Amino acid sequence: MMEAQQGSELCFPQLLNTSCKKPLRHQSGAVTFYFLTVISVLTTTLNLLVIISISHFRQLQTTTNLALLSLAYSDFFVGLMVMPGEITLRETCWFLGDVLCAVYYLLPFTIISASAANMVLISVDRYLAICYPLHYSTKVTVKRVQFYVCMCWLYACVVTFLLLHDNLKQPGRYNSCYGECVVNISGDMDLAFNFVIPISIIMVLYLKVFVVAASQARAMRSQITAVSLQRSQTVKRSELKAARTLGVVVAVFLMCYCPYYCVFIISGKILIGSEAETLMAFLMYSNSCFNPLIYAFLYPWFRKAVKLIVTFKVAQPGSCDTNIVGKQ
Repeated sequence: MMEAQQGSELCFPQLLNTSCKKPLRHQSGAVTFYFLTVISVLTTTLNLLVIISISHFRQLQTTTNLALLSLAYSDFFVGLMVMPGEITLRETCWFLGDVLCAVYYLLPFTIISASAANMVLISVDRYLAICYPLHYSTKVTVKRVQFYVCMCWLYACVVTFLLLHDNLKQPGRYNSCYGECVVNISGDMDLAFNFVIPISIIMVLYLKVFVVAASQARAMRSQITAVSLQRSQTVKRSELKAARTLGVVVAVFLMCYCPYYCVFIISGKILIGSEAETLMAFLMYSNSCFNPLIYAFLYPWFRKAVKLIVTFKVAQPGSCDTNIVGKQ
């Protein structure tokens, strides 16, 4: 009788000595499950609105917004695939085998790496727009941004393969029992390629942007400025506003990513798939939900675009040419 009861608590009852126990659902766990599910749905929906907005309205298809579009795609897949996968791993046993376990982790690592790379691309765009405004329109073209967006995703794929190479070569080597899905990665490599290098580039570029923006702001307040420069000042002011908005995006990105990697720096390792890692990972994934919320608060064009989308006015002929941004 005792053996039968023990078997019912196992992922694989036929493997009494090597099977993992089924995850227990506590009341607090149920609350966490529903909360994470809501965050997943919200992340998917909000980023889908960003994707539709930039893809549909021609006025929004600028070089800066193409980088935002790439970030929105990575955030969208976080909400659609990565978060549900993490929720499932918390609630059930893994029945798909060791090979699919290793393959499964390719998706979240690729998406997270792509998010970091896209943040670097956005920072480079703002740096060029603020520090080299006269050359920006000629140097930063749509085709070049599209090329570098592809490079960001290629970078993410290469980094992910390097991180999971041992797990793909020998699947299941880090599982302590059947029904578990954990992988171990080169923490130093993950720290370097997904945190230290991107964050260093972002911080250096935004420091330079801040210095130039501060000097331009002082120049704009000066009454000595010639009237003939007013038009160029207006352009600079719009660029500065975009830089401030994207600066908020970068700041939130840092706040969401820092705790995860700080834990690694302190403890020396992170077992991917463990409960502690899952909670820290969800904090990192929540950045994908914050980004479109930032757009909603700071970008009038996003609010206007969402209004047209939810009222189905985007289905009307010629809606893609709607004036979303307003006066330039």
